[in-house]
Amino acid sequence: MDFFSSTTCFFTFLCHAINALQQRGQLLTQWNCAKPENQNIQIRIFVLSLLRLSCSGLVHTDPFSRNFQFFFSEFCVITGLRGRVKRGGKHDQGLTFFVELKASIFKELPFLRGGGIILKIIILLGGTVMAQSSSDEDTDISESEISEYEDKSYEELKSGSQNLKTSDETFTCPYCPKKRKRDYLYKELLQHASGVGQSSSQKRKARDKANHLALVKYLENDLMNVDVPSNNSKPEDESDSSVNSNDQFVWPWIGIVVNIPTRRTEDGRSVGESGSRLRDEYRIRGFNPVRVNPLWNFRGHSGTALVEFNKNWPGLDNAMAFERAYELDHHGKKDWFANCGLKSGLYAWVARANDYNMNNIYGEYLRKMGDVKTISELMEEEARRQDKLVSNLNNIIQVKNNHIKEIKVRYDETTDKMNLAMMEKDKLSQAYNEEIQKMWSSARDHCQKIFTDHEKLKMQLESQKNELELRKIELEKREAHNESERKKLAEEIEENATKNSSLQMATLEQKKSDENVMKLAEDQKRQKEQLHAKIIQLQKQLDMKQELELEIQQLKGSLSVLKHMEDDEDVEILKKVDNLQKDLRDKEQSLQDIDALNQTLIIKERESNDELQEARQALVDGVKELPSHGNVRLKRMGELDSRPFLEAMKKRYNEEDAEERASELCSLWEEYLKDPDWHPFKVIMDDNGKEKEIIRNDDEKLNGLKKELGEGAYNAVVEALSEINEHNPSGRYLTSVLWNYKQGRRATLKEGVQFLLNHWKVLKRKRGMM
Repeated sequence: MDFFSSTTCFFTFLCHAINALQQRGQLLTQWNCAKPENQNIQIRIFVLSLLRLSCSGLVHTDPFSRNFQFFFSEFCVITGLRGRVKRGGKHDQGLTFFVELKASIFKELPFLRGGGIILKIIILLGGTVMAQSSSDEDTDISESEISEYEDKSYEELKSGSQNLKTSDETFTCPYCPKKRKRDYLYKELLQHASGVGQSSSQKRKARDKANHLALVKYLENDLMNVDVPSNNSKPEDESDSSVNSNDQFVWPWIGIVVNIPTRRTEDGRSVGESGSRLRDEYRIRGFNPVRVNPLWNFRGHSGTALVEFNKNWPGLDNAMAFERAYELDHHGKKDWFANCGLKSGLYAWVARANDYNMNNIYGEYLRKMGDVKTISELMEEEARRQDKLVSNLNNIIQVKNNHIKEIKVRYDETTDKMNLAMMEKDKLSQAYNEEIQKMWSSARDHCQKIFTDHEKLKMQLESQKNELELRKIELEKREAHNESERKKLAEEIEENATKNSSLQMATLEQKKSDENVMKLAEDQKRQKEQLHAKIIQLQKQLDMKQELELEIQQLKGSLSVLKHMEDDEDVEILKKVDNLQKDLRDKEQSLQDIDALNQTLIIKERESNDELQEARQALVDGVKELPSHGNVRLKRMGELDSRPFLEAMKKRYNEEDAEERASELCSLWEEYLKDPDWHPFKVIMDDNGKEKEIIRNDDEKLNGLKKELGEGAYNAVVEALSEINEHNPSGRYLTSVLWNYKQGRRATLKEGVQFLLNHWKVLKRKRGMM
């Protein structure tokens, strides 16, 4: 329905447009200050304001549509509503927004309920969104949305919607269809994508940066690198056909970067981007520079920097790739010197002879930092260095081989001598052990004989004393009967007194015998100390002998070397040979004297050892007949303790069955201990460098016992096994030794004799009390 004429509608539209422009600033200010969660409310407020401005009696007219479409389209562009609806892809949120918008319109402007304005708004908003979707290339994204758009482009590349390959080795950039260069190698495409994606130029759109960053991610993660050279050490004329071997480059390889943005500080000096930041950026792009040096003059940062690459051939590859990347981006040397107006962004190239001779700041620095050389000159210089290196290495190898041969000969000689010395040492140790055993056996027998005689005499004295006591009692009874008997009793008392004096004399003799036993024990102790002193002396003399033998071998080796070096005209070498021969004869004579002394000491040591062995055995046999109490008593080495087995069986069976089972298990493990084929030991080196045998942790029998019966039974078997291995490893039968239970060690001979004397004193004290 038309309420106004066309002219009236036109002027009315202008009035409403002027009114809307006055309120637009306030609405946009509210939008910019609103929080993200309140922006939908701002959209509704803005739409309602537009409706109020647009439909003052123009609900069904064309001016309303044009007026509302003009302002609403402007609002969608400014606020990014189209992009939010399109990029979000969240249809539920969009639908919720339309429903809320419709409810707000009906509430604020109820007169619109009967018209088709809501349908027009929805169509208009949808049309703007579709228009935005069809014109993505004309509208850019914000910097904060680059990461989100990069992920989306990366997913498109992974899905195969973009075709990169043009052949087996060449690729194309799907986001640069208008570039003249369409075919790239893998590395070139990666450098192109990195350069565009990380470009700081204001001309680059954020959408292009996001697309190229996604392309870099796709090339590095999902596409096989088919263009990487197989050998980084190739010469430049093989790795890059675009480089002529006669081209003159500045060496070490240096790149020139110009047009670096700078700004002036308050003091008038120029400052610009740091070299480390440029270096990190180039490393990310794959150019691998060593360092980037910004050039400074009296005014500050000059806007120019020199990029240093490695001095090797891979460094030249990186430098040429660096130059090609800027050439492909139309920011190379030719583009920099071309007269094409205002230039933006960085320009870069590889320094050559003409740059070296330039009369500017980077030419001056290039002359300080390097020289101008061709590729062929560098190759010839490298070949000369390699030839010289090979020659030097060959000479060193020859000298080392001769030295190794000489060392090998000396090593073989020393090894033979050491083997002989070790064999002789083993023989001496075996002989020493045999002599010690004989000494212990002899000492044991001697002590046994002494104690046997002592016991016999003791028994005789006791019997005689008892007889005298009985006679004394009988005489006292007869004394009361008659005088004659009394006289006879007096005579017998006298006789008894005489015999008592004889007994006292016998007691004194026994005391002397005990003192003799003490003296014997002291003599045995002294002999044992002398024996240990002799053993230590023997060990020292054996070490002296080995040192003399080594010195003799060294003298012989030196003598043999000097004999090979001697010359009739060299008098000093002949004198050295004579002196060495004289020293050799003296050392050999000293060695013979030490051998003779060692033999004498070994014979004496064996005799003393035999006596000690006999004394200890006699002591053990004597202690067997005494009651077992006190700190020093006999211990059967290797005897299995049955208590842990009984405790383990009590946990499973009753008292009677547990004792029977424990007895069976003890008998079984005693048979295992007697088995010489079962040897669960391993040899290790202790802290003093001596060999030591310990129980293996991987023995199946012991681990099974530990798992079945527990730690107590396991420790009892390990203790018995260790005692047998220490005292009788070959026979595997139980042996009795004197044991100091207080200190947990084997008792000394002195402790055994002291134990016997203490026991004798106790018995003597008891008899005196009787």
